[in-house]
Amino acid sequence: MKTVASFFVLLFFVVLYGHAQISSNKQLRKNSILESTSESGYSTLLQAVKAADLEQILNEDGPFTVFAPSDKAFAKMSKNKMKVLLQPENRKELFSLLTYHMVAGNLTASKMLLAMSRGNGKASFTTVQGNKIFASMHGLDIVLTDQFGNSAKITTADFNQRNGVIHKIDAVILPEML
Repeated sequence: MKTVASFFVLLFFVVLYGHAQISSNKQLRKNSILESTSESGYSTLLQAVKAADLEQILNEDGPFTVFAPSDKAFAKMSKNKMKVLLQPENRKELFSLLTYHMVAGNLTASKMLLAMSRGNGKASFTTVQGNKIFASMHGLDIVLTDQFGNSAKITTADFNQRNGVIHKIDAVILPEML
């Protein structure tokens, strides 16, 4: 019972925080996901987006929710694996990897928490790549887990953009085929 009460208190603060962020994020809403990614120091992610030919989609279409691995998250991967994925002949695999980190729609942290409260602490979302990703709470953190057991923690949430939202995550979630 105490866990449920704590969860709802956290949900209240996330919703309250989200409303406070709306006014402070107005200048960010002018940018697209791609523009903000290039301005925010996600150099590895930006390099991968360009190599996978996702620039136009992340600049114009949407809305999308992007679970954006930080440069530190990409550094946890084998350097050889990333080098191989960035080669032109592996564009399809890289595209699959990146769309595995995207959900159609504007999925804010408060919406994820609401879905988790309705799902007894868990929620699932279908990625653009076509597989499901599951969200759950671990302490005060939202953790994303895929069907293969790969997981990543959202370290910074709700960078609202004109064509969606970006959540910074601490790991790259790899589709099984990679």
